[in-house]
Amino acid sequence: MKKVGVILLAVTFLMTAVLAGCGSKSSGESGASDKVNIGVAIYKFDDTFMTGVRNAIADAAEGKAQVDIVDSQNSQPTQNDKIDLFITKKTNALAINPVDRTAAGVIIDKAKKSDIPVVFFNREPLPEDMKKWDKVYYVGAKAEESGTISGQLIVDYWKTHPEADKNKDGVLQYVMLKGEPGHQDAELRTKYSIKAVEDAGIKVEKLAEDTGMWDRVKGQEKMAAFLASHGDKIEAVFANNDDMALGAIEALKAAGYFKDNKYVPVVGVDATAPALKALEEGTLLGTVLNDAKNQGKATFNLAYVLAQGKTPTKDNIGYELTEGKYVWIPYKKITKENMDDVK
Repeated sequence: MKKVGVILLAVTFLMTAVLAGCGSKSSGESGASDKVNIGVAIYKFDDTFMTGVRNAIADAAEGKAQVDIVDSQNSQPTQNDKIDLFITKKTNALAINPVDRTAAGVIIDKAKKSDIPVVFFNREPLPEDMKKWDKVYYVGAKAEESGTISGQLIVDYWKTHPEADKNKDGVLQYVMLKGEPGHQDAELRTKYSIKAVEDAGIKVEKLAEDTGMWDRVKGQEKMAAFLASHGDKIEAVFANNDDMALGAIEALKAAGYFKDNKYVPVVGVDATAPALKALEEGTLLGTVLNDAKNQGKATFNLAYVLAQGKTPTKDNIGYELTEGKYVWIPYKKITKENMDDVK
């Protein structure tokens, strides 16, 4: 009987080990996730657009690699600490959405010393930093393109709605909600949106401009201040992103707009889900698709190829490489008429 007991114990142990082995991988995984680790740092999690990008990165990584996505809480020192931890853990590749684009040089130096390739995304490092190492890449969109499209949205409205010129002076009086001061997207979107209006032969007058830091609440506060100073003189509202545009819309609603034929066109950038809802309601004139899904997917694909020690090409990342270092995701004009394209 003792011999039988020993045999049964051995069989039970063997079956337990086999079952444990079967359960060590998630369904559908090939085991690659055990070998490839990618450290991802987002400038802050509570940014609507960046939430879309990080979700796209996580979706693209499913079954392929282990991605550790961290919140830098809009603090460059916090982000630096998290990157140091990734490097200490010998992560195979880094994907960084920098808090401060000028900090990229230091990040590159650290990564180069440990031979860990870096993909920056959404916030473009300075050109001289991009040249520091041959394992540095960038995924993003050309901010001037989004600015031009924003301006075109207002031009289209102005030319088809004579009532838009409230004081009949032939000049577009506007206010501008800017993103983060010094951020290349904020500066270029601001510049090129107004340039597009002027290029269309429309005279402009800036009534007010202030930074809303990409934030909906701040956008609402700044717009309320604009209304207090300029009231019905405002003929158009430009916002560097949808969150600030939606904040502006809330301030306009509180001032009696969007009912009884009281209207002012508001444009944003990103084509986020809340912005699409505002488009549907008729409170947002238009937005610009900043393609979070493809930015996230391209970022992961690039980091994944680099993590395996391979040279990125269009064939293995699925996106065109410009100058061997840049992946540009195009913007698209979005109005109520074509919003289903985004959905």
